[in-house]
Amino acid sequence: MHDALLALSEPNRMAIMGLLRDGERPAGDFVAALPISQPAVSKHLGVLRAAGLVTVRKDANRRLYRLNPAPLAELDAWLAPYRRFWSDKLDALEAHLDKEFPQ
Repeated sequence: MHDALLALSEPNRMAIMGLLRDGERPAGDFVAALPISQPAVSKHLGVLRAAGLVTVRKDANRRLYRLNPAPLAELDAWLAPYRRFWSDKLDALEAHLDKEFPQ
């Protein structure tokens, strides 16, 4: 999980993950979509692969990348208690606002 968090801490890698939400993409798509060079995209894809967040397969002369859901599920499980914390706080805020400003 630590590797995944470190990998996701970089904005370009987060952007790549966002692009992969819709499905598998060739590496060239990231070069076209991001304001960074092809070597930088390759480096970021390598970091995401090493963290297990993406997988790659060859299709003729292209490399196709896709999300690997397993590390994301692990992060989601780790975040669950924090979501509960904020959910409780937001529920309390909603109750307070409803009391102070009835409709």
